[in-house]
Amino acid sequence: MFTAKLKDYAAFSKLRLASLVVFSALCGYLMAADSTKWKDLILLLVGGFFVTGSSNGFNQIIEREPDKVMKRTQNRPLPQNRMSVKEAVIVASVMGLLGIILLYLINPLSALLGAIALIFYTAVYTPMKKETPFAVFIGAFPGAVPPMLGYIAFTGALDLEAWILFAVQFMWQFPHFWAIAWKLDDDYKLAGFKMLPSGNRDKSSAYLILVYTLMLIPVSLLPLFFGISGYISAGVILISGILFLLLAIKLFNTLSPKDASRLMFASFIYLPVVQVAMLIDKL
Repeated sequence: MFTAKLKDYAAFSKLRLASLVVFSALCGYLMAADSTKWKDLILLLVGGFFVTGSSNGFNQIIEREPDKVMKRTQNRPLPQNRMSVKEAVIVASVMGLLGIILLYLINPLSALLGAIALIFYTAVYTPMKKETPFAVFIGAFPGAVPPMLGYIAFTGALDLEAWILFAVQFMWQFPHFWAIAWKLDDDYKLAGFKMLPSGNRDKSSAYLILVYTLMLIPVSLLPLFFGISGYISAGVILISGILFLLLAIKLFNTLSPKDASRLMFASFIYLPVVQVAMLIDKL
């Protein structure tokens, strides 16, 4: 019983996704740090995890009816009535409040950024998914906060370097989410979600995926141009970007869900490879 409830809470907070978000925040912190303030780092990781888990939880509360009709979400705790709406609201609220308090203990700016990301994801992005494909653009803003949050957790300042880390993750999200949307288009349409830029698996959507994947290369090289990282990471970024772009070109040529899946999995690899390369370069 206890193990089952823990599994439900893990699914409710999207544990794996939250862990990836925390990893991005960690990379942002280490990019800024010339020494490690262990107390602040722990507060960042735990607080960031709670804020992300809260965002994911509120997302599932709002989308509990659409989740019932999508194959990939039908087994979540709310659609299966393993968790009541009241319990879900309490859990998501407690996680969000605790997360913001923990971030505040680092510095007020971290707490403010975490709160804005939580509200923006929950109250703006989530409802927009049924209204317009523009929701992906809106969702990219809170989605790009983690490395920026990590950076200001150390510096306490929203400076140029923080914005550059934000820009890299912001641009990455378009090929990432559109590849997911391409693969899951049938499921999304059952729920009434409009996620692909043209609304369909067609040349228009594939062209925009290709364009944004191409744009990701120069944006990912901004840390080199502004002296945040060096030539080693730039080489890794350039090679990774070209390989990523080749997959986007293949999708444009074939319009195949299989090629969209390849692009999706490559996007999961691309971001941590780029972030780790910048960290190694810093050393």
